[in-house]
Amino acid sequence: MEKYFQIFVDGYYGYFTYLLDEIMYPSWGNYFWWLVGLSLGVWLLELVFPWRKSQPLIRKDFWLDGFYMFFNFFLFSLIAYNAISNVAVEAFNDFLGLFGVTNLVAIEVASLPTWSQLLILFVLADFIQWNVHRFLHRIPALWEFHKLHHSVEQMGFAAHLRFHWMETIVYKTAQYIPLAMIGFGLEEFFLVHIFATAIGHLNHANIRVTYGPLKYVLNNPVMHTWHHAKQLPKGSSGVNYGITLSLWDYLFRTAYIPNDGRDEPLGFDGMEKYPKTFWQQISYPFWKNKGD
Repeated sequence: MEKYFQIFVDGYYGYFTYLLDEIMYPSWGNYFWWLVGLSLGVWLLELVFPWRKSQPLIRKDFWLDGFYMFFNFFLFSLIAYNAISNVAVEAFNDFLGLFGVTNLVAIEVASLPTWSQLLILFVLADFIQWNVHRFLHRIPALWEFHKLHHSVEQMGFAAHLRFHWMETIVYKTAQYIPLAMIGFGLEEFFLVHIFATAIGHLNHANIRVTYGPLKYVLNNPVMHTWHHAKQLPKGSSGVNYGITLSLWDYLFRTAYIPNDGRDEPLGFDGMEKYPKTFWQQISYPFWKNKGD
């Protein structure tokens, strides 16, 4: 237990030092400033080329979504996630060690060209995320957490990162074993994550982009608007689950784009009763009466 406690404590100190360095020392490998730069760039596109011209420049819940953006990517890890996940990974490795397993890597990709490593990581991670996203809509207990992301009433780049911290745990847990079994490096993870973040920002932005023929491969704002639409096809728990790639939705017949959806109402039934403040929203799934 002493070992795990020390890992827990070191996780706090290590992540605090990392976050401070991220803010104080901008560099090309610095995620904090990449997030700031991507956000400002996509916001500028919204201001110059707005799709919904009646939507205010500072849209509804803009500042709340901005806080979620930094909370989910930085503050949540500082508060708990980094330290707890470090302990969980060490405990899992110790458990495997009981069976003589000392290395999860089953497929070594380091000998492959960098572009193919990136492609494999990107496609595999996105497919896992697509499946997790489907479960978030189809399993009632998970939907109570995912409702937060669907409480967006006006689309904008920062809505991309309005989600409950429990989703981070669900996604990372689902990805850990399959991705750990392939020998990817941190640089590959970083590059893929930056690209996915950029596409995610664009998908939620108040701009009209479809990518032409590439719409069958890449998710886009028009397609993702229908994911957030209040009215879904009859009998459906969700559509257009793609995170970065739209490919999976076309392959598995969950794609739905009846029109461009510019003025389609967003949200879900019962939105008027959903909490409006940060603390109420993140505590909502834990206290909500499941019989409501």
